Amino acid sequence: MTENLQTAPHEKNTKIPHPLIAFIPIASLIVLLALILTIFHTDSLSGGSQVALIFASAICVAIAMFRYKVKWKKIEGQIEKTVGDISITLILLLEVGMLSGAWMIGGVVPTMIYYGVQILSPKFFLVCASVICAIVSLLSGSSWTTIATIGVALLGIGQALGISLPWTAGAIISGAYFGDKLSPLSDTTILASSSNGVDIFEHIKYMLYTTIPSFVIALLIFLVAGLMGSGDSAVDVEQFSNGLAAKFNITPWTLLVPVITGVLIARRVPSLITIFLSGVLAGVSALVFQPEVLHEIAGKGYEGSMSLIEGLATTFFGPTAVDTGDASLNQLVSTRGMAGMLNTIWLIICAMLFGSVMVASRMVESITRVILRMVRSRTSLVGATAGTGVFMNIVTGDQFISIVLTADMYRQAYKHKGYEPRLLSRTCEDAATVTSVLVPWNTCGMTQASVLGVATLAYLPFCFFNIISPIMSVVVAATGWKIKKSVPPQGN
Repeated sequence: MTENLQTAPHEKNTKIPHPLIAFIPIASLIVLLALILTIFHTDSLSGGSQVALIFASAICVAIAMFRYKVKWKKIEGQIEKTVGDISITLILLLEVGMLSGAWMIGGVVPTMIYYGVQILSPKFFLVCASVICAIVSLLSGSSWTTIATIGVALLGIGQALGISLPWTAGAIISGAYFGDKLSPLSDTTILASSSNGVDIFEHIKYMLYTTIPSFVIALLIFLVAGLMGSGDSAVDVEQFSNGLAAKFNITPWTLLVPVITGVLIARRVPSLITIFLSGVLAGVSALVFQPEVLHEIAGKGYEGSMSLIEGLATTFFGPTAVDTGDASLNQLVSTRGMAGMLNTIWLIICAMLFGSVMVASRMVESITRVILRMVRSRTSLVGATAGTGVFMNIVTGDQFISIVLTADMYRQAYKHKGYEPRLLSRTCEDAATVTSVLVPWNTCGMTQASVLGVATLAYLPFCFFNIISPIMSVVVAATGWKIKKSVPPQGN
Protein backbone atom coordinates (compact mmCIF):
# COMPACT_ATOMS: atom_id res chain seq x y z
CA MET A 1 0.00 0.00 0.00
CA THR A 2 0.91 3.60 -0.17
CA GLU A 3 2.27 5.23 2.95
CA ASN A 4 0.14 8.31 3.40
CA LEU A 5 -2.60 8.34 6.00
CA GLN A 6 -5.45 10.54 4.94
CA THR A 7 -8.10 12.10 7.10
CA ALA A 8 -11.33 13.68 6.01
CA PRO A 9 -12.64 16.18 8.57
CA HIS A 10 -16.30 17.15 8.28
CA GLU A 11 -17.50 20.71 8.09
CA LYS A 12 -19.82 20.54 11.07
CA ASN A 13 -21.28 23.97 10.37
CA THR A 14 -22.51 22.83 6.95
CA LYS A 15 -26.10 21.66 6.65
CA ILE A 16 -26.42 17.98 5.83
CA PRO A 17 -28.12 17.50 2.43
CA HIS A 18 -31.22 15.35 2.06
CA PRO A 19 -30.20 11.78 1.17
CA LEU A 20 -32.03 11.84 -2.15
CA ILE A 21 -30.20 15.01 -3.15
CA ALA A 22 -26.90 13.59 -1.84
CA PHE A 23 -27.30 10.64 -4.18
CA ILE A 24 -27.63 12.83 -7.29
CA PRO A 25 -23.83 13.23 -7.87
CA ILE A 26 -23.34 9.47 -7.44
CA ALA A 27 -26.16 8.65 -9.83
CA SER A 28 -24.73 11.18 -12.28
CA LEU A 29 -21.30 9.55 -12.05
CA ILE A 30 -22.75 6.09 -12.63
CA VAL A 31 -24.64 7.28 -15.72
CA LEU A 32 -21.62 9.16 -17.10
CA LEU A 33 -19.26 6.23 -16.54
CA ALA A 34 -21.73 3.83 -18.19
CA LEU A 35 -21.89 6.16 -21.18
CA ILE A 36 -18.11 6.45 -21.34
CA LEU A 37 -17.65 2.67 -21.13
CA THR A 38 -20.19 2.21 -23.93
CA ILE A 39 -18.37 4.67 -26.18
CA PHE A 40 -14.70 4.05 -25.38
CA HIS A 41 -14.74 0.49 -23.98
CA THR A 42 -11.23 -0.45 -22.75
CA ASP A 43 -9.90 3.02 -23.63
CA SER A 44 -12.20 4.68 -21.09
CA LEU A 45 -9.32 5.23 -18.62
CA SER A 46 -7.40 7.24 -21.20
CA GLY A 47 -9.52 10.31 -20.58
CA GLY A 48 -13.22 9.51 -20.72
CA SER A 49 -13.53 8.38 -17.10
CA GLN A 50 -11.59 11.44 -15.95
CA VAL A 51 -14.08 13.69 -17.72
CA ALA A 52 -16.98 11.80 -16.08
CA LEU A 53 -15.46 12.34 -12.63
CA ILE A 54 -14.93 16.06 -13.25
CA PHE A 55 -18.51 16.61 -14.45
CA ALA A 56 -19.92 14.60 -11.53
CA SER A 57 -17.79 16.75 -9.20
CA ALA A 58 -19.18 19.88 -10.85
CA ILE A 59 -22.74 18.66 -10.25
CA CYS A 60 -21.92 18.05 -6.58
CA VAL A 61 -20.35 21.51 -6.20
CA ALA A 62 -23.31 23.20 -7.88
CA ILE A 63 -25.78 21.51 -5.53
CA ALA A 64 -23.65 22.25 -2.46
CA MET A 65 -23.09 25.92 -3.29
CA PHE A 66 -26.50 26.92 -4.68
CA ARG A 67 -28.79 24.62 -2.69
CA TYR A 68 -26.97 24.41 0.64
CA LYS A 69 -24.89 27.60 0.53
CA VAL A 70 -21.58 25.82 1.09
CA LYS A 71 -18.74 28.28 0.68
CA TRP A 72 -16.34 27.59 -2.17
CA LYS A 73 -13.45 28.17 0.22
CA LYS A 74 -14.49 25.12 2.24
CA ILE A 75 -14.73 22.94 -0.87
CA GLU A 76 -11.41 24.25 -2.17
CA GLY A 77 -9.75 23.61 1.19
CA GLN A 78 -10.89 19.97 1.20
CA ILE A 79 -9.65 19.51 -2.38
CA GLU A 80 -6.26 20.99 -1.53
CA LYS A 81 -5.91 18.79 1.53
CA THR A 82 -6.99 15.54 -0.15
CA VAL A 83 -4.93 16.01 -3.30
CA GLY A 84 -1.99 17.17 -1.18
CA ASP A 85 -2.23 14.05 0.95
CA ILE A 86 -1.85 11.79 -2.10
CA SER A 87 1.29 13.54 -3.40
CA ILE A 88 3.50 10.72 -2.10
CA THR A 89 1.20 8.23 -3.82
CA LEU A 90 1.68 9.99 -7.16
CA ILE A 91 5.46 9.97 -6.81
CA LEU A 92 5.31 6.30 -5.83
CA LEU A 93 3.35 5.54 -8.99
CA LEU A 94 6.03 7.18 -11.14
CA GLU A 95 8.69 5.12 -9.36
CA VAL A 96 6.65 1.94 -9.90
CA GLY A 97 6.59 2.72 -13.64
CA MET A 98 10.35 3.22 -13.58
CA LEU A 99 10.87 0.00 -11.61
CA SER A 100 8.66 -2.17 -13.84
CA GLY A 101 10.55 -1.05 -16.94
CA ALA A 102 13.96 -1.52 -15.32
CA TRP A 103 13.15 -4.97 -13.90
CA MET A 104 12.10 -6.14 -17.35
CA ILE A 105 14.87 -4.66 -19.49
CA GLY A 106 17.47 -5.32 -16.79
CA GLY A 107 16.78 -9.02 -17.19
CA VAL A 108 15.33 -9.52 -13.69
CA VAL A 109 11.82 -10.48 -14.77
CA PRO A 110 12.97 -12.49 -17.83
CA THR A 111 15.33 -14.50 -15.60
CA MET A 112 12.59 -15.15 -13.02
CA ILE A 113 10.22 -16.19 -15.79
CA TYR A 114 12.87 -18.42 -17.41
CA TYR A 115 13.49 -20.37 -14.21
CA GLY A 116 9.92 -20.11 -12.95
CA VAL A 117 8.31 -21.85 -15.92
CA GLN A 118 10.64 -24.78 -15.39
CA ILE A 119 9.86 -25.10 -11.68
CA LEU A 120 6.17 -24.24 -11.31
CA SER A 121 3.47 -26.61 -12.51
CA PRO A 122 0.49 -25.11 -14.39
CA LYS A 123 -1.90 -27.11 -12.20
CA PHE A 124 -0.60 -25.58 -8.99
CA PHE A 125 0.57 -22.24 -10.33
CA LEU A 126 -2.39 -20.13 -9.15
CA VAL A 127 -2.12 -21.45 -5.59
CA CYS A 128 1.66 -20.98 -5.55
CA ALA A 129 1.40 -17.46 -6.97
CA SER A 130 -1.12 -16.45 -4.33
CA VAL A 131 0.90 -17.94 -1.45
CA ILE A 132 4.17 -16.39 -2.68
CA CYS A 133 2.56 -12.95 -2.88
CA ALA A 134 0.97 -13.43 0.53
CA ILE A 135 4.35 -14.18 2.14
CA VAL A 136 6.14 -11.28 0.44
CA SER A 137 3.33 -8.86 1.30
CA LEU A 138 3.17 -10.06 4.90
CA LEU A 139 6.91 -9.41 5.30
CA SER A 140 6.90 -6.09 3.45
CA GLY A 141 3.55 -4.71 4.59
CA SER A 142 2.95 -3.43 1.06
CA SER A 143 0.65 -4.99 -1.52
CA TRP A 144 1.74 -2.33 -4.02
CA THR A 145 5.43 -3.22 -3.75
CA THR A 146 4.63 -6.94 -3.87
CA ILE A 147 2.53 -6.65 -7.02
CA ALA A 148 4.96 -4.28 -8.76
CA THR A 149 7.89 -6.67 -8.24
CA ILE A 150 7.23 -10.36 -7.72
CA GLY A 151 3.66 -9.95 -9.02
CA VAL A 152 4.83 -8.75 -12.43
CA ALA A 153 7.25 -11.69 -12.68
CA LEU A 154 4.52 -14.16 -11.71
CA LEU A 155 2.22 -12.67 -14.32
CA GLY A 156 4.87 -13.40 -16.94
CA ILE A 157 5.36 -16.93 -15.66
CA GLY A 158 1.62 -17.50 -15.78
CA GLN A 159 1.47 -16.25 -19.35
CA ALA A 160 4.33 -18.57 -20.32
CA LEU A 161 2.46 -21.49 -18.73
CA GLY A 162 -0.69 -20.59 -20.62
CA ILE A 163 -2.65 -19.35 -17.59
CA SER A 164 -5.33 -16.74 -18.26
CA LEU A 165 -4.06 -13.24 -17.35
CA PRO A 166 -7.17 -12.30 -15.32
CA TRP A 167 -6.89 -15.55 -13.34
CA THR A 168 -3.22 -14.90 -12.61
CA ALA A 169 -3.87 -11.28 -11.67
CA GLY A 170 -6.65 -12.41 -9.33
CA ALA A 171 -4.33 -14.88 -7.59
CA ILE A 172 -1.57 -12.28 -7.26
CA ILE A 173 -3.90 -9.61 -5.88
CA SER A 174 -5.62 -12.04 -3.50
CA GLY A 175 -2.30 -13.07 -1.96
CA ALA A 176 -0.87 -9.56 -1.86
CA TYR A 177 -3.88 -8.10 -0.06
CA PHE A 178 -4.07 -11.03 2.36
CA GLY A 179 -0.47 -10.44 3.45
CA ASP A 180 -0.85 -6.67 3.51
CA LYS A 181 -3.97 -6.92 5.67
CA LEU A 182 -2.25 -9.03 8.34
CA SER A 183 1.12 -7.28 8.34
CA PRO A 184 1.97 -5.01 11.30
CA LEU A 185 4.04 -2.97 8.82
CA SER A 186 1.03 -2.15 6.63
CA ASP A 187 -0.20 1.43 6.78
CA THR A 188 -3.83 0.36 6.31
CA THR A 189 -3.50 -2.06 9.22
CA ILE A 190 -2.00 0.69 11.35
CA LEU A 191 -4.68 3.16 10.25
CA ALA A 192 -7.63 0.83 10.87
CA SER A 193 -6.40 -0.10 14.36
CA SER A 194 -5.34 3.39 15.42
CA SER A 195 -8.53 5.00 14.08
CA ASN A 196 -10.53 2.83 16.46
CA GLY A 197 -8.17 2.88 19.43
CA VAL A 198 -7.23 -0.81 19.13
CA ASP A 199 -3.77 -2.25 19.75
CA ILE A 200 -2.37 -3.25 16.36
CA PHE A 201 -1.49 -6.82 17.38
CA GLU A 202 -4.89 -7.30 19.00
CA HIS A 203 -6.40 -5.99 15.77
CA ILE A 204 -4.38 -8.45 13.66
CA LYS A 205 -5.20 -11.35 15.96
CA TYR A 206 -8.91 -10.57 15.74
CA MET A 207 -8.77 -10.37 11.93
CA LEU A 208 -7.55 -13.96 11.74
CA TYR A 209 -11.09 -15.22 12.41
CA THR A 210 -12.35 -13.76 9.14
CA THR A 211 -9.18 -13.43 7.07
CA ILE A 212 -7.85 -17.00 7.31
CA PRO A 213 -11.15 -18.64 6.26
CA SER A 214 -11.48 -16.17 3.36
CA PHE A 215 -7.98 -16.93 2.09
CA VAL A 216 -8.39 -20.69 2.49
CA ILE A 217 -11.56 -20.59 0.38
CA ALA A 218 -9.78 -18.50 -2.24
CA LEU A 219 -6.86 -20.96 -2.36
CA LEU A 220 -9.26 -23.89 -2.75
CA ILE A 221 -10.88 -22.15 -5.71
CA PHE A 222 -7.46 -21.53 -7.28
CA LEU A 223 -6.50 -25.15 -6.65
CA VAL A 224 -9.65 -26.52 -8.28
CA ALA A 225 -9.23 -24.15 -11.23
CA GLY A 226 -5.64 -25.33 -11.70
CA LEU A 227 -6.47 -29.02 -11.43
CA MET A 228 -9.28 -28.59 -13.94
CA GLY A 229 -6.74 -27.29 -16.43
CA SER A 230 -6.67 -23.48 -16.44
CA GLY A 231 -3.40 -23.67 -18.41
CA ASP A 232 -3.14 -23.86 -22.19
CA SER A 233 -1.47 -27.10 -23.21
CA ALA A 234 -0.73 -25.56 -26.61
CA VAL A 235 1.87 -23.28 -25.09
CA ASP A 236 5.40 -24.43 -25.85
CA VAL A 237 7.26 -23.63 -22.62
CA GLU A 238 10.62 -24.64 -24.10
CA GLN A 239 10.14 -22.36 -27.09
CA PHE A 240 9.08 -19.57 -24.76
CA SER A 241 12.17 -20.04 -22.59
CA ASN A 242 14.47 -20.22 -25.60
CA GLY A 243 12.99 -16.98 -26.92
CA LEU A 244 13.84 -15.21 -23.66
CA ALA A 245 17.34 -16.70 -23.56
CA ALA A 246 17.99 -15.63 -27.14
CA LYS A 247 17.16 -12.01 -26.43
CA PHE A 248 18.23 -11.52 -22.82
CA ASN A 249 21.32 -12.58 -20.93
CA ILE A 250 19.71 -15.01 -18.51
CA THR A 251 21.94 -15.18 -15.46
CA PRO A 252 21.32 -15.75 -11.74
CA TRP A 253 23.31 -12.57 -11.09
CA THR A 254 20.28 -10.50 -12.08
CA LEU A 255 18.43 -12.07 -9.15
CA LEU A 256 20.62 -10.03 -6.82
CA VAL A 257 18.20 -7.17 -7.53
CA PRO A 258 15.14 -8.85 -5.91
CA VAL A 259 17.37 -10.25 -3.14
CA ILE A 260 18.65 -6.78 -2.23
CA THR A 261 15.10 -5.45 -2.56
CA GLY A 262 14.00 -8.10 -0.07
CA VAL A 263 16.73 -7.00 2.34
CA LEU A 264 15.53 -3.39 2.07
CA ILE A 265 11.99 -4.53 2.79
CA ALA A 266 13.12 -6.62 5.77
CA ARG A 267 14.95 -3.61 7.18
CA ARG A 268 11.70 -1.63 6.87
CA VAL A 269 13.09 0.92 4.45
CA PRO A 270 10.15 3.11 3.28
CA SER A 271 8.50 1.97 0.05
CA LEU A 272 9.37 5.19 -1.77
CA ILE A 273 13.10 4.61 -1.13
CA THR A 274 12.94 0.85 -1.64
CA ILE A 275 11.26 1.05 -5.04
CA PHE A 276 13.63 3.78 -6.23
CA LEU A 277 16.76 1.88 -5.19
CA SER A 278 15.39 -1.34 -6.67
CA GLY A 279 14.81 0.46 -9.98
CA VAL A 280 18.33 1.89 -9.95
CA LEU A 281 19.83 -1.55 -9.24
CA ALA A 282 17.83 -3.02 -12.12
CA GLY A 283 19.16 -0.19 -14.31
CA VAL A 284 22.71 -1.17 -13.38
CA SER A 285 21.83 -4.77 -14.22
CA ALA A 286 20.66 -3.60 -17.66
CA LEU A 287 23.95 -1.77 -18.28
CA VAL A 288 26.05 -4.77 -17.19
CA PHE A 289 24.06 -7.72 -18.55
CA GLN A 290 21.73 -6.38 -21.26
CA PRO A 291 23.69 -3.78 -23.29
CA GLU A 292 22.43 -5.13 -26.62
CA VAL A 293 18.84 -4.69 -25.51
CA LEU A 294 19.54 -1.09 -24.46
CA HIS A 295 21.12 -0.37 -27.85
CA GLU A 296 18.02 -1.75 -29.54
CA ILE A 297 15.77 0.45 -27.40
CA ALA A 298 17.87 3.50 -28.24
CA GLY A 299 17.39 2.58 -31.89
CA LYS A 300 20.20 4.77 -33.21
CA GLY A 301 21.97 2.08 -35.17
CA TYR A 302 25.23 2.59 -33.33
CA GLU A 303 26.87 1.36 -30.16
CA GLY A 304 28.48 3.40 -27.43
CA SER A 305 28.01 4.83 -23.99
CA MET A 306 25.55 7.49 -25.17
CA SER A 307 23.39 4.82 -26.76
CA LEU A 308 23.39 2.84 -23.51
CA ILE A 309 22.40 5.91 -21.50
CA GLU A 310 19.64 6.78 -23.97
CA GLY A 311 18.29 3.22 -23.83
CA LEU A 312 18.34 3.18 -20.05
CA ALA A 313 16.68 6.60 -19.76
CA THR A 314 13.97 5.50 -22.18
CA THR A 315 13.43 2.36 -20.11
CA PHE A 316 12.90 4.49 -17.02
CA PHE A 317 10.51 7.06 -18.46
CA GLY A 318 8.93 5.75 -21.65
CA PRO A 319 7.58 2.77 -23.57
CA THR A 320 9.98 0.13 -24.86
CA ALA A 321 9.58 -2.57 -27.49
CA VAL A 322 12.02 -5.46 -27.92
CA ASP A 323 11.83 -7.84 -30.89
CA THR A 324 12.16 -11.45 -29.76
CA GLY A 325 10.77 -12.95 -32.95
CA ASP A 326 7.59 -14.04 -31.14
CA ALA A 327 4.54 -11.73 -31.02
CA SER A 328 3.25 -12.93 -27.63
CA LEU A 329 6.72 -12.74 -26.13
CA ASN A 330 7.19 -9.23 -27.55
CA GLN A 331 4.04 -8.15 -25.75
CA LEU A 332 5.23 -9.72 -22.50
CA VAL A 333 8.60 -7.93 -22.42
CA SER A 334 7.30 -4.54 -23.58
CA THR A 335 7.22 -1.85 -20.91
CA ARG A 336 5.71 1.61 -20.45
CA GLY A 337 7.92 3.22 -17.81
CA MET A 338 6.84 6.36 -15.97
CA ALA A 339 4.79 7.51 -18.96
CA GLY A 340 2.59 4.45 -18.56
CA MET A 341 1.46 5.74 -15.17
CA LEU A 342 0.32 9.18 -16.34
CA ASN A 343 -3.26 8.14 -17.16
CA THR A 344 -3.48 6.50 -13.75
CA ILE A 345 -2.20 9.62 -12.01
CA TRP A 346 -4.63 11.76 -13.99
CA LEU A 347 -7.51 9.50 -13.00
CA ILE A 348 -6.48 9.43 -9.33
CA ILE A 349 -6.47 13.23 -9.14
CA CYS A 350 -9.94 13.39 -10.72
CA ALA A 351 -11.21 10.66 -8.34
CA MET A 352 -9.82 12.57 -5.38
CA LEU A 353 -11.60 15.68 -6.64
CA PHE A 354 -14.93 13.86 -6.61
CA GLY A 355 -14.30 12.37 -3.18
CA SER A 356 -13.27 15.76 -1.79
CA VAL A 357 -16.42 17.59 -2.87
CA MET A 358 -18.64 14.74 -1.66
CA VAL A 359 -16.99 14.93 1.76
CA ALA A 360 -16.89 18.75 1.98
CA SER A 361 -20.59 18.98 1.10
CA ARG A 362 -21.41 16.26 3.70
CA MET A 363 -23.27 14.25 1.07
CA VAL A 364 -21.36 11.10 2.02
CA GLU A 365 -22.37 11.58 5.66
CA SER A 366 -26.01 12.09 4.65
CA ILE A 367 -26.18 8.77 2.82
CA THR A 368 -24.41 6.91 5.63
CA ARG A 369 -26.83 8.26 8.24
CA VAL A 370 -29.70 6.67 6.33
CA ILE A 371 -27.91 3.35 6.50
CA LEU A 372 -27.34 3.73 10.24
CA ARG A 373 -31.04 4.25 10.87
CA MET A 374 -31.74 0.82 9.40
CA VAL A 375 -29.33 -1.00 11.74
CA ARG A 376 -31.16 -3.22 14.20
CA SER A 377 -28.92 -6.22 15.02
CA ARG A 378 -25.27 -7.23 15.27
CA THR A 379 -25.38 -8.75 11.80
CA SER A 380 -27.00 -5.70 10.25
CA LEU A 381 -24.53 -3.42 12.03
CA VAL A 382 -21.52 -5.30 10.67
CA GLY A 383 -23.20 -5.67 7.29
CA ALA A 384 -23.89 -1.93 7.14
CA THR A 385 -20.28 -1.19 8.12
CA ALA A 386 -18.91 -3.51 5.44
CA GLY A 387 -21.30 -2.10 2.87
CA THR A 388 -20.29 1.44 3.78
CA GLY A 389 -16.61 0.54 3.41
CA VAL A 390 -17.26 -0.70 -0.12
CA PHE A 391 -19.47 2.30 -0.85
CA MET A 392 -16.78 4.71 0.36
CA ASN A 393 -14.25 3.06 -1.96
CA ILE A 394 -16.59 3.65 -4.86
CA VAL A 395 -17.47 7.24 -3.94
CA THR A 396 -14.19 8.64 -2.57
CA GLY A 397 -11.81 6.59 -4.73
CA ASP A 398 -9.32 6.06 -1.91
CA GLN A 399 -9.02 3.31 0.70
CA PHE A 400 -7.54 5.60 3.37
CA ILE A 401 -10.49 7.97 3.24
CA SER A 402 -12.79 4.94 3.20
CA ILE A 403 -11.25 3.50 6.37
CA VAL A 404 -11.31 6.80 8.26
CA LEU A 405 -14.85 7.78 7.24
CA THR A 406 -16.26 4.32 7.92
CA ALA A 407 -14.69 4.29 11.38
CA ASP A 408 -15.95 7.82 12.11
CA MET A 409 -19.50 7.04 11.00
CA TYR A 410 -19.93 3.86 13.04
CA ARG A 411 -17.82 4.43 16.15
CA GLN A 412 -20.71 5.70 18.26
CA ALA A 413 -23.06 3.00 16.95
CA TYR A 414 -20.71 0.23 18.09
CA LYS A 415 -20.25 1.97 21.44
CA HIS A 416 -24.01 2.41 21.77
CA LYS A 417 -24.54 -1.32 21.16
CA GLY A 418 -21.72 -2.23 23.56
CA TYR A 419 -19.44 -3.97 21.03
CA GLU A 420 -15.65 -3.95 21.26
CA PRO A 421 -13.82 -1.40 19.08
CA ARG A 422 -11.84 -4.24 17.50
CA LEU A 423 -15.03 -5.50 15.82
CA LEU A 424 -15.29 -2.17 14.02
CA SER A 425 -11.58 -2.06 13.15
CA ARG A 426 -11.74 -5.60 11.74
CA THR A 427 -14.82 -4.86 9.67
CA CYS A 428 -13.17 -1.73 8.24
CA GLU A 429 -10.26 -3.84 7.05
CA ASP A 430 -12.49 -6.67 5.79
CA ALA A 431 -14.32 -4.22 3.54
CA ALA A 432 -12.56 -0.91 2.96
CA THR A 433 -9.00 -2.24 2.61
CA VAL A 434 -9.46 -5.27 0.39
CA THR A 435 -12.24 -4.05 -1.94
CA SER A 436 -10.40 -0.87 -2.93
CA VAL A 437 -8.54 -2.79 -5.65
CA LEU A 438 -11.87 -3.86 -7.20
CA VAL A 439 -12.98 -0.31 -8.06
CA PRO A 440 -11.67 0.88 -11.47
CA TRP A 441 -11.33 4.54 -10.40
CA ASN A 442 -10.00 3.84 -6.89
CA THR A 443 -6.30 4.52 -6.38
CA CYS A 444 -5.65 0.81 -5.78
CA GLY A 445 -7.77 -0.41 -8.68
CA MET A 446 -6.17 2.01 -11.12
CA THR A 447 -2.65 1.28 -9.91
CA GLN A 448 -2.83 -2.50 -10.08
CA ALA A 449 -4.54 -2.42 -13.47
CA SER A 450 -1.69 -0.25 -14.76
CA VAL A 451 1.09 -2.31 -13.15
CA LEU A 452 -0.25 -5.69 -14.25
CA GLY A 453 -1.64 -4.53 -17.58
CA VAL A 454 -4.98 -6.20 -16.82
CA ALA A 455 -8.15 -4.10 -16.60
CA THR A 456 -9.77 -3.87 -13.16
CA LEU A 457 -13.09 -5.26 -14.37
CA ALA A 458 -11.22 -8.11 -16.08
CA TYR A 459 -9.42 -9.35 -12.94
CA LEU A 460 -12.24 -8.46 -10.51
CA PRO A 461 -14.16 -11.79 -10.78
CA PHE A 462 -10.98 -13.71 -9.92
CA CYS A 463 -9.93 -11.74 -6.81
CA PHE A 464 -11.68 -14.30 -4.65
CA PHE A 465 -10.10 -13.29 -1.36
CA ASN A 466 -11.07 -9.65 -1.87
CA ILE A 467 -14.65 -10.59 -2.75
CA ILE A 468 -15.10 -13.15 0.02
CA SER A 469 -13.54 -11.07 2.81
CA PRO A 470 -16.43 -8.59 3.44
CA ILE A 471 -18.95 -11.43 3.07
CA MET A 472 -17.05 -13.52 5.61
CA SER A 473 -17.09 -10.55 8.01
CA VAL A 474 -20.90 -10.55 7.94
CA VAL A 475 -21.13 -14.35 8.18
CA VAL A 476 -18.90 -14.45 11.26
CA ALA A 477 -20.94 -11.64 12.79
CA ALA A 478 -24.11 -13.64 12.20
CA THR A 479 -22.66 -16.64 14.03
CA GLY A 480 -21.35 -14.48 16.87
CA TRP A 481 -18.01 -16.33 16.82
CA LYS A 482 -15.49 -14.60 19.10
CA ILE A 483 -17.72 -11.52 19.30
CA LYS A 484 -18.42 -10.19 22.75
CA LYS A 485 -19.59 -6.96 24.23
CA SER A 486 -17.01 -4.90 26.10
CA VAL A 487 -19.49 -2.68 27.94
CA PRO A 488 -23.24 -2.75 28.54
CA PRO A 489 -25.20 -1.23 25.65
CA GLN A 490 -26.02 2.45 26.05
CA GLY A 491 -29.70 3.27 25.85
CA ASN A 492 -32.22 0.98 24.19
